[in-house]
Amino acid sequence: MLGEVLAEVTRSDVVESVHAGHLVLLNPDGSILLQKGDPTLNIYSRSSLKSIQASAMVRVGLDIEPRLLALVCASHAGTPMHQQGAQAILAKAGLDEHSLQCVLDRPLDEELRRTSEPTRLAMNCSGKHAGMLATCVINGWPIDSYLDPAHPLQLAIKAEVEQLSGESVAGVSVDGCGAPLFLFSLLGLARAIRNLTISTDSVHQEVAQACRDYPEMVSGPGRLATRMMQNIPGLFMKDGAEAVNVASLTDGRTLAIKISDGNARAMPAVTAAALAKFGINALEVPVNTLGAGLPVGTIRATF
Repeated sequence: MLGEVLAEVTRSDVVESVHAGHLVLLNPDGSILLQKGDPTLNIYSRSSLKSIQASAMVRVGLDIEPRLLALVCASHAGTPMHQQGAQAILAKAGLDEHSLQCVLDRPLDEELRRTSEPTRLAMNCSGKHAGMLATCVINGWPIDSYLDPAHPLQLAIKAEVEQLSGESVAGVSVDGCGAPLFLFSLLGLARAIRNLTISTDSVHQEVAQACRDYPEMVSGPGRLATRMMQNIPGLFMKDGAEAVNVASLTDGRTLAIKISDGNARAMPAVTAAALAKFGINALEVPVNTLGAGLPVGTIRATF
């Protein structure tokens, strides 16, 4: 599971800590440009999979405006625009927040997290869950069991995952929000995201473009996926819990990252270094390590 060292944390020119993991970069034709660790390792892709989950929903009838579709793909910050967006998806289906079965949580936005009480709307996956419920209503499927892996919605999502990744799901668990979570390889995840990006399927085009057009809905102001999509034209990006990240460009160049210790503090540096291999400047400001409140080192990628 450890993989290779992807990032170092330095203090006064000494490497104080390291973050190891697995990484794969794909060329436009799908061949491997660079790999670190073992990209064939099976992982839980966590929220980096949400665009594929959303694609399955659209394929079976979900029809909402692009801004709200981006929210279905989101791990949002829980700001008012995000919570109101989830309410709008539910309202279109004749539902309200009481139908949500995601866990109670505070917003990811730091200030709101300190000052808010836990709710299901504030939970960062509420957009996805609202989309799932709306999809069930459209199809006449039961809404009380929409998180059951045997539910028609979840079977449709599993089929979309397998079709895009080219792999069979190796196992099913439960994500932090309560939704089914599929186990397959990091390389399969990269191929799935690449296939989504270059697909001529109108469903895939609609989902990917919604995220590019409304990056603030996919995460939130200043957050990694939002700022990188805002800074890099044509980029699609989606990160996930336990330090997973995927990104893809319109020509099919794609990256997938899993940091083994689950700590995402090195993800900006690792992602920026991976994009640099594609000749892209992510415009990231280096993250410093501090001593007495002053910079004394940095977090840097090792490749």
